Amino acid sequence: MKLKLPSFLGFVLAFVACVPFAQSQVSEKAVQRIQKEVRHELLMLPYLGVFDNLAYKVDGYNVTLLGQVTRPTLKSDAERVVKSIEGVEKVDNQIEVLPVSTMDDQLRRRLYRAIYSGPLQRYSLGVQQPIRIIVKSGRVTLEGVVDSEGDKNIAGIRANGVPGIFSVTNNLQVAKP
Repeated sequence: MKLKLPSFLGFVLAFVACVPFAQSQVSEKAVQRIQKEVRHELLMLPYLGVFDNLAYKVDGYNVTLLGQVTRPTLKSDAERVVKSIEGVEKVDNQIEVLPVSTMDDQLRRRLYRAIYSGPLQRYSLGVQQPIRIIVKSGRVTLEGVVDSEGDKNIAGIRANGVPGIFSVTNNLQVAKP
């Protein structure tokens, strides 16, 4: 009996030590569910527009929000809806609120007309346009997804053709067929 008690206690201690480790592991299925729900909730935000760019990273049960928005309320709304998702334990909100500027607002309107007219007009259809136009102090960044390398180049050329812009960074991704 004396020999069995220490081995039994060793087994129990080993099991107890492994329980927290096993609980900290996140299943791939749970991560995929959280990613899907975060994407859905962010796209359903009522004031998300073509001049806002939201991105996220999921690390286990923690979500990091990234991007740029024109309205401060959109930043807090994004954090609120992601926190309400089942399984999300922590939200790190790194969304940048773009400064208020009438010049940037004018550039946004001109850029929208330049990019979403002509050969890229088909991208303007639908609720969420795939090309996001981010303007900060006269510097433009294009984010999103297009169908071809040619469309990416056209968007960059059309953005560069708008007067009053200091620089254009074309971060558009080409969708894989």
